[in-house]
Amino acid sequence: MHCQPACARVIMATMTSTTTFAKGQSSNSPKFEENLNRLAEIAVHAGLGLAPGQELVMTATLDAIPLARLITEQAYKAGAFLVTTLFTDEESALLRYRYAQDSSFDVAPSWLFEGMAQAFRSGAARLAITGNNPSLLSKEDPEKVSRANRATSKAYRPALELIARHEINWTIVSSATPAWAAAVFPDLTAGDALTRLWDAIFAASRADQLDPVAAWKEHDAKLHLWAHRLNEKRYSALHFRGPGTDLRVGLADDHLWLGGGTTAGNGHYCIPNMPTEEVFTTPHKDRVDGRVTSTKPLSHQGTMIEGISVRFEAGKIVESHAARGEQVLQRMIETDEGARRLGEVSLVPQSSPIAASGLLFMNTLFDENAACHIALGQAYSSCLKDGDKLTPEELASRGANSSLIHVDWMIGSNRIDVDGIDPAGNAEPVMRAGEWV
Repeated sequence: MHCQPACARVIMATMTSTTTFAKGQSSNSPKFEENLNRLAEIAVHAGLGLAPGQELVMTATLDAIPLARLITEQAYKAGAFLVTTLFTDEESALLRYRYAQDSSFDVAPSWLFEGMAQAFRSGAARLAITGNNPSLLSKEDPEKVSRANRATSKAYRPALELIARHEINWTIVSSATPAWAAAVFPDLTAGDALTRLWDAIFAASRADQLDPVAAWKEHDAKLHLWAHRLNEKRYSALHFRGPGTDLRVGLADDHLWLGGGTTAGNGHYCIPNMPTEEVFTTPHKDRVDGRVTSTKPLSHQGTMIEGISVRFEAGKIVESHAARGEQVLQRMIETDEGARRLGEVSLVPQSSPIAASGLLFMNTLFDENAACHIALGQAYSSCLKDGDKLTPEELASRGANSSLIHVDWMIGSNRIDVDGIDPAGNAEPVMRAGEWV
């Protein structure tokens, strides 16, 4: 599951805007406007499950203003008490790396993140609109990128914990942006690339269907069925095998498989990721062994990391390499002790609509739903029996990992097999060639 952090770049809080339409957006055709409005409807009613009288804290890039406004409209129509939107400006983020003093990269606006955490503790919902340039910081100093990310992770920790424990209803949706579209479709003109990316987002998010909310309810039920079947099996471990991969992932004691939506601690039902095609659970932080190789690039905080290969011993990464972006990978796993351990393992069939599209989105929200994946860092306590009631010490005793980061990367493909290992050590097939058995 993709748990997007707070805006790690320059942030502007706004209630209104003088911008009428974001630069580079797709055409104002009736069909496009209809699908965009449906995406906003999905975000509020299927993804967020916003309740009447509830506040909403939303984050977005400046390119996403049209979608953010439609979501704001849908939220107020659904009875939102107050919608507050925080916009990021990627160009301003680059200016920081060009001109800011060196010591500033060890600092984040903790006052802002504390305010977000307080909003969540007071009952606000959380919605993120993603669509960042996947290579924004690829030419910047990896050491500065790592320091800035670490500072943000530390400052955001109080808010992230509330999200990771599912104490609030939250969701993530996407907005196409010119830079993102150019990365996905480099051979197309700017306009055609943006149109293609919007079409792909609408299809993956089911916004192109006549009743998208009903379509999401049907899909949600299917994901719950797969999670239920895995919970009945009570595997103690999963074994992934394929080219460059021979990995045994022990599962946390009293683990629970989840998929689709969940009822948050505040009582509101939400589907955190839009789209989502996965079922996922919590690995045991000390019971992961073997080697695993990534099957898709990872876009992490503005840098592309490709060809990841790591080796685990007793749950910890002891060897790591990447064909591209290795410095960023190394800095990431050095964030803290938990950054070298797993916080999530997810199963996704190759027949998922996102995998079937054949596109590399260079965006974790989409690419993780095209393949089985693992996540380094923070575990979801909701994936443990009564996990939301356990203390950090009790969670750790059951195998749940703790970290400032939660970074998903893809390890599945049509060449990967997955076995379930029962408590007696017997193996049975769960996936073959990337498909459910």
